[in-house]
Amino acid sequence: MNKDYYDDSKPDFFKQVFQVAAQIPFGRVTSYGAIAKYLSAAKSSRMVGYAMNASHSLKSTIPAHRVVNRNGLLTGKNHFNTPTEMENKLKSEGVLIINDQIQDFENIFWDPKELDY
Repeated sequence: MNKDYYDDSKPDFFKQVFQVAAQIPFGRVTSYGAIAKYLSAAKSSRMVGYAMNASHSLKSTIPAHRVVNRNGLLTGKNHFNTPTEMENKLKSEGVLIINDQIQDFENIFWDPKELDY
């Protein structure tokens, strides 16, 4: 595990979010809520979003582009360097997106609970 996840300037919850997000497989996506639920903080989806925004300042790469809202919408796209960066990264992994929405969302959705198996 990359030590940059343990940057003391980040709240502990953010570090936990980074650790989970780092496990999202290539070509798959998860939601803010799924990460929050996995961390036993089901009502903290927004905080997961804040962590994804903060991840852009880390030295290590957190695949924040693989975290979308519960409907598969690219709601975090405006927090990337360009408004199309999130979509471009997902498309480069084979994810089909139409009008800022992941297509076949149910089949490419990754549930962090898979980490426990």
